[in-house]
Amino acid sequence: MSTKADIAIIGGSAGGGKTFALLMEGARHLDNGGFGAVFFRRTYAHITNEGGLWDASHKLYPALGATSREQQMDWQFRSGMRVQFRHMQHENDRMGWQGAEVPLIIFDELTHFTSKMFWYLMSRNRSTCGVRPYVRASCNPDPDSWVAELVNWWIDQEETLPDGSPNPRYGLPIPERAGVLRYFTRDNDQMIWGDSPEEVRQLAPHLFQGALAEVQPKSLTFIPGTVFENKKLLDINPEYLADLMAQDAAEKAQLLDGNWKVKIDGLALYQPNRLSDLFTNQLAQPPKPRRYITCDAAGFGKDFTVIFVWEGWKVVQIVVERKTDPRAIYEAIEAQRKKWQVAESDTLVDQDGVGGKVFAFGRGYKGFSGGALPMADPITGEKENYANLKTQCYYRMADRVNEATVAVQVDDYTVEVDGTRGVKLLLSKTQTTVLVLLKADLKSVKRAPSDAEKRKLINSKQEQKTMLGGRSPDFGDTFMMREWFELRHEVKPWFIKRAN
Repeated sequence: MSTKADIAIIGGSAGGGKTFALLMEGARHLDNGGFGAVFFRRTYAHITNEGGLWDASHKLYPALGATSREQQMDWQFRSGMRVQFRHMQHENDRMGWQGAEVPLIIFDELTHFTSKMFWYLMSRNRSTCGVRPYVRASCNPDPDSWVAELVNWWIDQEETLPDGSPNPRYGLPIPERAGVLRYFTRDNDQMIWGDSPEEVRQLAPHLFQGALAEVQPKSLTFIPGTVFENKKLLDINPEYLADLMAQDAAEKAQLLDGNWKVKIDGLALYQPNRLSDLFTNQLAQPPKPRRYITCDAAGFGKDFTVIFVWEGWKVVQIVVERKTDPRAIYEAIEAQRKKWQVAESDTLVDQDGVGGKVFAFGRGYKGFSGGALPMADPITGEKENYANLKTQCYYRMADRVNEATVAVQVDDYTVEVDGTRGVKLLLSKTQTTVLVLLKADLKSVKRAPSDAEKRKLINSKQEQKTMLGGRSPDFGDTFMMREWFELRHEVKPWFIKRAN
């Protein structure tokens, strides 16, 4: 909180106390009635989740004499100062802040936002209340994010030591650079850095001419932190360290050690920590969310017939069958459809292979064909450049998982996996759990290089099966199919009219 930087990013391992530090920063000028701060999270659920940002604010702001307004999601201080909590889920949402004047902008989990969101909001960082406008942000390490490039000067980039041996600090923050200010300007999205304002002007003289000659370049700093510095958390919850140590190698390096370089292959669609969150996310849904069923029918061998029942964006039932007979699969679907009162038109079955024969019985069902052409974006009406519908659904569902706007809340029961050799997450040689299988399936789906038409691709089904020990990603495919119900919605006429 003592940094003078125009932009300060605090990050490192999980549990360092980042959110509480930002809440304290938001109340710094509580006696200045003209001051205001806005906290941004990517989604509304990120703000309102149990123990999240809004809950945390109630532990601090009432002690400072502030009163909350639940509907508006803000705090009013006696002086008139206000702290707001807002989400920015879609990139176009940033335009809703056009004309705004916000002295303090705070991004909680900056890596969840796009660079366009961040830099546009910088233009709204203005002040007439006597406080120099500034920005604060928190994040956990994400080597694939745009933020990683923004803070790379503060991170050790050397893979080896001078003697050629591996550098044990590769990807970790450089201690002596913590909190050091650097200055920058941007030229056509290109960052120009300097150790002083004068150096930036010298490196980009064409930008500082005429009326802009004396403009002060912005300053930025990165301040790492670790869970070991959060003595209060470790006193109250000493098991938290064990939770971090139990993560897989990549997540442990990022969340416990604060490493910005560790990643398996950089091609994962789903962020590892978000895959874990998938089973604990608390969603803000309408009172009576619409129900859907998705089903990937088994063909033969190691494949499962998997049925998901959805309430909105939450999986509330998973049924696993070893059935390959179309009628038996239909009866299994019907049992769940009647139990959960799901309309036939909201029941989707993979029609490739044996699933296509299910329609002889479920004539009102909808069919999913992964090789079909991708659909238009349901909001913009624009064609999306994916190789096929299956790829489109996997990418879009990955965005939802990474934004914590989808959840799976079912009993984690075991299933038989006879002959499923090579699956590394088995609880025993013949059994594993449904949630372990779903997580493994989603991990097996990777980005693939774009084709000649620059269409987005995922890795082949055979590559996925190799990673899964010969098993098809039945759980991942059933999960991905939920996106079809969003894509099928027609573009609203008012949007088409305005676009024309």
